[in-house]
Amino acid sequence: MAERLSAREVVAAVADDSTFAELPAVIRDAKPDGPLAWPGYDASRARAAERTGEQESVVCGTARVGGVRAVLIAFEFGFLGGSLGERTGDRLEAAYTYAREHRLPVVPLVATGGSRMQEGMLALAQLQRVARQSAWTREAGLAQVAVVRDPTTGGGWATLGAGADVVLALPGAQIGFAGSRVRPPDADPAAYTAQAQVAAGAADAVVQPEELRETLGRWLRLLTCPSGTPAPPPEPLGDTAVLPATGWDAVRRARSPRRPRAAAYLDAYFTERAAISGDRCGGTDPDGMLCGFGVHEGRTVAYAAQTGTATRPAGYRTAARLIRLADRLGIPVLTLVDTPGAANDAEAERQGAGAAIADLFGAVAGARTPVTTLVIGEGGSGGALALAAPGNTWATPDSYFSVIAPELAAAILKRPPREVEATADQLRIRPQDLVELGVIRGTVGP
Repeated sequence: MAERLSAREVVAAVADDSTFAELPAVIRDAKPDGPLAWPGYDASRARAAERTGEQESVVCGTARVGGVRAVLIAFEFGFLGGSLGERTGDRLEAAYTYAREHRLPVVPLVATGGSRMQEGMLALAQLQRVARQSAWTREAGLAQVAVVRDPTTGGGWATLGAGADVVLALPGAQIGFAGSRVRPPDADPAAYTAQAQVAAGAADAVVQPEELRETLGRWLRLLTCPSGTPAPPPEPLGDTAVLPATGWDAVRRARSPRRPRAAAYLDAYFTERAAISGDRCGGTDPDGMLCGFGVHEGRTVAYAAQTGTATRPAGYRTAARLIRLADRLGIPVLTLVDTPGAANDAEAERQGAGAAIADLFGAVAGARTPVTTLVIGEGGSGGALALAAPGNTWATPDSYFSVIAPELAAAILKRPPREVEATADQLRIRPQDLVELGVIRGTVGP
C-alpha cells in the first residue's frame, strides 16, 4: 500500500512553496442526514470533519507547480473515503469553472473510493456532472493532468483519473474501477495496481513520490505552451548525405542495423521530453511507437515516432491519441516514420489493426495544428503512410517509402528472387524519386 497523504499534504508535496490559495467553498442548504435522510449520516460527516479538519472530501485551489499556475483538486481520503456526494460535485464544478474562466490547467490529485452510498443515485449522478465539466474544459483547450493516489477506484477513477489527458500514478497505489470490497473473490489483486494500469495502457507512468513535483511541473510546462509554427524536420543523423544510387541501395541503407533510429533522433532534437504511454483501450506498443512532448528551441513539440519494427495496433492508437491531444492544446507535431509495415499477425488483426490505422489516418487528416514528418528509415506501405503529414513530409538520405516491400511486390508479380532489386527500381522508392513524384517535399541535409 502506498503512503496515504492528506489532501493538504499532497498539495504541499506538489505546489511551489507558499503559492496555494484555496477557492471559496460552495455552500448548499442541507437536509438532515442528507437527501436520503440516511440515519447517522450527519454524525458521520461531523466525525470526518473533526478527524481531518475538512468540511468535504475535496480541497480545491490554485497554485504554481513548476512555475505554472494551475487549479488543484486534492481528495481527502480520510473524509468518508474520499467519496463523491452533492457537495463534492459543487466544489468540483466550481473548480473546473474557475479553470476555464482563468485559462488554467487542471490537476486532480485523486484518492477516492467512489460515490457516497448515503446519497444514493444523487451521489452517482455527480459523475455525469464531473464528466461534463471535464469535457467543457477539454473543449476549451486546457490540459488536465491527473495524479492517481491510493486508492483510486470507482467513478473517481472513471472520470477525474482515467479521463485526464495525462495520468501519473503513485507506486503501490490501488487503482481500478472495482474497489477492493466489490471485486470477485478470486480476482488477481495485481490487476488493480498502478503498475498494472500503466502496463494496460490506462495510465502513462508510475512516478516516485520524491519525483512528483518535478514531473508534474514538467508536464504542465509542456502542455501549456501552444504554437502555430510547424516543427522543423530534424537534421539527418546518418553517416552520409549522398542519396542512394538505386532503389535496392535505398532499401539496404534503410535496413542497416547501423542506421540511427527514433530514440537517437529524439535525443538530438529535444532538450527535454516526457513520454505518454498507452492507447487507453488496454494496449501499449513501447517497442514500436514512441509518443510524448518535448522542448525544441524553447517551445513544445509533440512527437510520435516509429522505431523500425512492425507497428502494433496499440501503437497506432497511442499516436492518434497524441495527435488529437496536441491538436486540442495547439501544439505542433513531429512524426518520424520508420517501419517495415504494420504488424500483420493474427493477434494484430484481433486487436483491430485496420481500425487503429484508420483512426490514425483520421487524426492526422483532421489535425488543425501543423504536423511535420520525417522518414528516417523504412516507409512500409499504409502502416507508415498513416503517420505521414500530407504536404509536409521529408526524408533522410538513408530512407525509402514504398507501396509495398520490393520482395513482396516481386512475389505478388510471380517474379524470381533475382528480380527483387530491379523491382525496387521500378517502384521508385528512393528519396529523390519521392520528391520528383511529389510524394514528399524534399530531403533533409546538405
